[in-house]
Amino acid sequence: MRDVRLLHDPFDPGALIEPFTKAHPGLGGVCTFVGEVRGGDGTEALELTHYEPLTLPGMERLAEGACARFDLMGLLMVHRLGVLQPGEPIVCVSAAARHRRAAIDAVDFCMDHLKSAAWFWKREKRADGWHWIEPRPEDHASFLRWSRPEFDRDQSPGGDSRQ
Repeated sequence: MRDVRLLHDPFDPGALIEPFTKAHPGLGGVCTFVGEVRGGDGTEALELTHYEPLTLPGMERLAEGACARFDLMGLLMVHRLGVLQPGEPIVCVSAAARHRRAAIDAVDFCMDHLKSAAWFWKREKRADGWHWIEPRPEDHASFLRWSRPEFDRDQSPGGDSRQ
C-alpha cells in the first residue's frame, strides 16, 4: 500500500501514522520521519511551491521505487505546500517492512530524494524579507550516495541486510 499526498492544510503526523501502521499486520518495523519548519533562527515562515504536473507523479514514482528497492509492505509520504509557520510539519515519510533496516533505509532514501531532487521550491521569510533556499552540499551528497553499489539491496555488504 502506498499513500502519497500533497496537502495545503496543516496535518497531524500521529493521525496519519497510526492508521498506516495498523493497515500492515505482520510488519517487523515501522520507521517514520517528520520534518518541521525550524524556528528560533529568525525564520518567520516557510513557503513551499511546486510544479504541479510533475510533483505528485514524481512523488508516486519515488514511492514506487522505494517500495521495490526495499521490499516494503507500505509507504506513507505526505508533503505540505503553501506558507507554513515555525513548528508546523512539512513532511512525513513512514515505511512499513518485515525488517527494521529496510524501513529505516527506505525513509532515508525518500527524504534524501525529497530534500535534493524533488519538485519543490522553498523560501524563508525573515525580518529582512523572503530568501530562496537551495539544498546544501550535504543534501546533495546524501542523495548521491544512493547510486553507489553498497546501497543497492542486491549488493549490500555482508549479505542479507533486511534485518
